[in-house]
Amino acid sequence: MMLVRRLVVAVFCAILFAPPVEAQRGLKVYISADMEGVVGAVTGDQLGPGGFEYARFREFMTREVLAAIDAAKEAGATQFVIADSHGNGENLLLEMFPDDVTIVRSWPRPLLMAQGVDETFDAAIFIGYHSGTHNSSGVRAHTMSSANLADVRINGQSVPESYIAAATAGHFGVPVVMISGDDAAVAEAQALIGDIEGAVVKWNISFHSARTLMPEASYRLIGERVRTALGRLDDFHPLTLDGPISLEIRFKNYRPAEMLAYLPIVTRVDSHTIRYEANDMVEISKFLEFVTSYSVSLQP
Repeated sequence: MMLVRRLVVAVFCAILFAPPVEAQRGLKVYISADMEGVVGAVTGDQLGPGGFEYARFREFMTREVLAAIDAAKEAGATQFVIADSHGNGENLLLEMFPDDVTIVRSWPRPLLMAQGVDETFDAAIFIGYHSGTHNSSGVRAHTMSSANLADVRINGQSVPESYIAAATAGHFGVPVVMISGDDAAVAEAQALIGDIEGAVVKWNISFHSARTLMPEASYRLIGERVRTALGRLDDFHPLTLDGPISLEIRFKNYRPAEMLAYLPIVTRVDSHTIRYEANDMVEISKFLEFVTSYSVSLQP
C-alpha cells in the first residue's frame, strides 16, 4: 500500500510540476527580414547590389537577424525559419548563420514576405521593416513596389508590408511579437497589428535621411526586445481576417489597372485602382505576387 501511495504522489508531482509542452519542445520562431529598416540604411547606396555600401549593409542586416536568433534561443527557441524578404531575396550572408536554421531565398513565392510560415510556429518576428507607401513619414516608405504602387488597401484600410505579412502569419494562427525598423515603421505596425514589441534603430528625417543608432547598439536593442517579446508570449494574438477579404491596389500609372481589369476576377475601381475579392490571406498574397512579378517576358 505504501508503495502505491508513493507512486501516486510521484505521478501527481510529475504532472503538477512538469514544464508546459511549449517549454519541453522549445519554441519555433519565424523571422522575416527586410533591409530598408536596418540600422543606418537610408538610400539605394545601401540597399541593392549596385550601391557602394551594399556589401557592408548585407552584413548589418545579417547581424540584426542573428541578434534576434541568439536572443530567441536564450528565451527557449530551438527551431527557426528565416525569410530573406528584401529586393532580390539574396541578401543574407548564409555562411554567418548557425546550421540549425533554414532560410527562404529569392522570388517568386506565394506567401511573399511571410513565405515559410505555417501553423507549427509559436511566434513571428519582423526585422528591418519600413513604413507603408501611404505614410507621409518613414525612410524609404513604400508598399511592395516604390516604383509602381501608390497604395495597397485591405478591407478599405491602407496597409504596409508589415500588416500584409502579419495577416498572412495570422492565417496560420501565428502572432507577430516584435518588429524592428525606423520609428515610423514601428509605430505604424503597433497601431495596426497590436501591442507588439518594437526596436527603433533609427529615427526618420525624410524619405532618404535618418538619425541612426550604431550597429552594435542596434543588435543589443533587437536582442532585448526579442527576449521581452518571447517572455510575454501569451500576451499576443494572431492578426486574423475573416473572408471574404477585399484587396485594392492603386498604381502610379494608368495601364496596369486597365490591363488587369481584363481578368474576370478583377474590378476596376477608377483609372488607377483595381479591386480583388479573396477568401483568405493566402489568396491575397498569391494575387499580390502575381501583380508585382508577372511579365510575359519571364524566363526560363
